[in-house]
Amino acid sequence: MSEVNIPKRKEKCENCTKQCNKKRSDDGTNSHQDRVQVNGEVHEGSQVLLSACLACDGCVSEEESLKISQQSLDQLEQVLALNKKCDASKHRVLVASVCPQSLPFFAVKFGLDVSEAANKLCSFLKSLGVQYVFDTTLAAGFSILESQKEFIQRFRRRHHDSHAMPMFTSSCPGWIRYSERVLGSLVTPHICTARSPQQIMGCLVKDYFSKEQKLSPGKVYHVLVAPCFDKKLEAVREEFYSGLLEARDVDCVLTSGEIYYLMEQRKVRVEELDSVPLDHVLGEAGDAALVRHEGRGSEGFLEHIFKHAAKELFGLDVHEITYKNLRNRDFQEVTLERDGETLLQFAAVYGFRNIQTLVQRMRKGRVPYQLVEVLSCPGGCLSGRGQAGSDAGGRVDKALVQQMEEAYSSLPVRLPEVNPALHTLYQDWLQGQDSPRAGALLHTQYTNQIHTQPPHMQW
Repeated sequence: MSEVNIPKRKEKCENCTKQCNKKRSDDGTNSHQDRVQVNGEVHEGSQVLLSACLACDGCVSEEESLKISQQSLDQLEQVLALNKKCDASKHRVLVASVCPQSLPFFAVKFGLDVSEAANKLCSFLKSLGVQYVFDTTLAAGFSILESQKEFIQRFRRRHHDSHAMPMFTSSCPGWIRYSERVLGSLVTPHICTARSPQQIMGCLVKDYFSKEQKLSPGKVYHVLVAPCFDKKLEAVREEFYSGLLEARDVDCVLTSGEIYYLMEQRKVRVEELDSVPLDHVLGEAGDAALVRHEGRGSEGFLEHIFKHAAKELFGLDVHEITYKNLRNRDFQEVTLERDGETLLQFAAVYGFRNIQTLVQRMRKGRVPYQLVEVLSCPGGCLSGRGQAGSDAGGRVDKALVQQMEEAYSSLPVRLPEVNPALHTLYQDWLQGQDSPRAGALLHTQYTNQIHTQPPHMQW
């Protein structure tokens, strides 16, 4: 097995460490430095650059730090160890959910195709003591369908609701945190309320699956494997904890790199692992074949919503989407035209340099888009630092990302609209697509939290 570098979360953002008043004071360095040089640019005062930091330790509260510290390999091993020691009646049932963007990482590291790599990963997790291993594509399907429906609603009320357009996607926790803590009411009313695939998967496991298995939610320990460290912050949000059930939707988020590191620690030889197929939330009735949604390395919200809106609003069938690069490959535009008239104009904005440009345009009222797919990682979710980081100052390993993109694109695409499992769950679990239960479990709210920003942080 090839080596993988596992950066610690607090090392994610070196520039913040240099510029944050609190951190420089703690280090005994001068907090009144007049000029700071970052990435070759000189900046006045001690401001933290928007491009330099999202959710590093500098703006994570002590309570959040404690909760995040519980999302670690050590915590997982404690639960596994307790299961071996305590009475069987006190055992926790371990469930692991793997993001589809994590599977290409293991495919490249194992030297296998994505499906076989998923089977090997499943075998390893079950050898640890995990009872069920799912992938989160089903949950992403819910998130896409709910986002499509919300976009249509927003589009139809755009003339009398100033917050209806543009709609921003909500699947990226780094972007959500930045919006709530820094941008506030400029952006938060525009964020789609559909929960991310991670948190819908949490509901599926703790609400639907646990009931099917006749287990209390607290009896289930749910681990999610993701490409991104910021997913840990998403899991500890207050709205994703049930005081009544005393359970979180997702108990522990581990990055792809952390799982691979655990395999290295245990000196696991991939060729000696059995090929064990992933489980399905619906049991044997589910489809075990791995599929993906459209999009070059994320869940493809833009493409799915664009095609759905073209058909639903204008009766147009769009089979292929043509992206137009604006500033770079991570700032792209898609338009729908008919007889010279622009009907829809969407954008994909990845990485914080591009996000800053988007925000500046929004402040000036110059955002022509009805929808913007926003992701904090340049290149999208496959480039998450929990799996794509290299030893070179935490930079992205571009060769690895390219290999992952090729592996990911090899999976067949299936539209969530034609996934029978989703239709079954809408009826059996949620009591219909437009039910109050669907609204409660598949949606959330994002709010202005600028007042909660620590006083030492200046943006």
